[in-house]
Amino acid sequence: MPPSFPLVSWLPLTAVALHLVEEFAWPGGFPDWYRDYRPERAASVTTAFLVWINAVLVALALAAALLGRRPYGVALWLVVASIGAANGAFHLWATLRKRRYSPGLVTGVLVYVPLAVWGFWHFAASGLATAGMLVQAAVIGPAYHLYAAWNHRRRAARMAARGA
Repeated sequence: MPPSFPLVSWLPLTAVALHLVEEFAWPGGFPDWYRDYRPERAASVTTAFLVWINAVLVALALAAALLGRRPYGVALWLVVASIGAANGAFHLWATLRKRRYSPGLVTGVLVYVPLAVWGFWHFAASGLATAGMLVQAAVIGPAYHLYAAWNHRRRAARMAARGA
């Protein structure tokens, strides 16, 4: 028997919480790891930025849970799951590239990716997600990560120009 929707609606928020614990608390160290991974973007990885961007993700996941099976709730659920899966792919890629554990790898690969795969299947099979919803959510996750990389380069360049 599939889990009831009330439980399902809280899965992205639970996944985000677990991921944030891995990145920032146990074992933690993501900000320093990322600054080492991409030193040209290090200036952009500020505590304020990390708090802000993760607060937005938590808010989206919370909104998905509170909206439940309503269309906007399902759409947000899928968007958060897509962003998470893309983040999991980033952590895996970065770990393989640097041959060094990226804080967030475990939850990214073992929680975010399976959650997205299952969620897309679940909402498609249940008829709660339209084809358009599924396609848009699948595009938003990777697109956000491409935008974030561009934005980090832009912010770091701007900060360097101010400091020069």
